[in-house]
Amino acid sequence: MSERRTLPVPDGLAGERVDAGLARLLGLSRTRAAEVVEAGGVLLDGREVGKSDRLTAGGWLEVEVPDAAPAVVAAPEPVPGMGIVHDDEDVVVVDKPVGVAAHPSPGWTGPTVVGALAAAGYRVSTSGAAERQGVVHRLDVGTSGLMVVAKTERAYTVLKRAFKERTVDKVYHAVVQGHPEPTVGTIDAPVGRHPSSDWKFAVVASGKPAVTHYEVAEMLPSASLVEVHLETGRTHQIRVHFAALRHVLVGDLMYGADPVLAERLGLTRQWLHAVRLGFDHPATGSWVEFTSPYPEDLATALERLREAYR
Repeated sequence: MSERRTLPVPDGLAGERVDAGLARLLGLSRTRAAEVVEAGGVLLDGREVGKSDRLTAGGWLEVEVPDAAPAVVAAPEPVPGMGIVHDDEDVVVVDKPVGVAAHPSPGWTGPTVVGALAAAGYRVSTSGAAERQGVVHRLDVGTSGLMVVAKTERAYTVLKRAFKERTVDKVYHAVVQGHPEPTVGTIDAPVGRHPSSDWKFAVVASGKPAVTHYEVAEMLPSASLVEVHLETGRTHQIRVHFAALRHVLVGDLMYGADPVLAERLGLTRQWLHAVRLGFDHPATGSWVEFTSPYPEDLATALERLREAYR
C-alpha cells in the first residue's frame, strides 16, 4: 500500500540528488528512496525524475509514499549561545541565536529550539505536531531574538489563542535601507508565496492578511533603525513588507538588499531582531514582558553605520 503525496522542495534541499533529498524528506534509507524513484513513483513539477537528478528550489514533488516510511525525529542537540530569559512551570522564554530553527522540518538538519530545550532536560507541552510540541509561534532561522515555548497543555492552548487573537505584543528592531516616509506608519498588505520563486514570499492579492506597524527610531546614513510591532505573524512578513516599500532590510540579499553595504557592515543575514515580547501569563493572567539585547553581529553593523555620522 502507498499514499500519493505532493510537497514543495524546501530551500535546504535545493541542488540535492533526488534520492538523497527524498530520504531526508520522508525518513527513508537512501537505498529505499532510490527504489521508490526507480519504480517511477516520483515526479518533479510533473516530470518523472531519476535518482541522480537534482532537486530545484520551489519545485513540487509528487511521490508514492510507502506506508512504512517512518517520521523524521531530530535528536536533541544543545545550542551554544541560546539563552533562557525566563522559566517557570508553564512557559520558557528563550533568546534564539541566528542559524537556529524553531523546530525540526523537512530539509533542515541544523539546530532547533525544540532540540536544544530537550537536550537541556526541559519538558514541554505535548500539544501540537510531534516535531513542534510546545511551539506557539516561530522565528525564521535567520532572525534572532525572543520566543516563548509552552510547557503545559493549558499554557499551549492559552498562548495559541492569544497569538490568534493578536493580544501578544511582538516587537522587532530592523535596520532598513533608506529613510521610510512617513516615519510612522502601518503596512497592511496580504503576504503569500512569491508567484515565480516558491522559496520566497511577496505581497500578493491571494495572500493571507498581514499588518505591520512601524516607527523610525533613528536616521542613519542611507539607512534607518525601525521599531516594528507585528499584528499578524506571516512568514517573512517584515522582510516582505519593507521590500514592498522599497526599503529592504539591510543584509537581506534574498529580497534585494545591497550586497556591497552588507559586506561593508560585516552582515551575513538580514538586520532583524525580536527585541521584546509581552503577553498575559497563561496561568496568572498577569502581563509579563521580556527584552533581548542586540547580538554581536547586529550591534557591530549598527555601530558602523553610526560611525559614518562622526
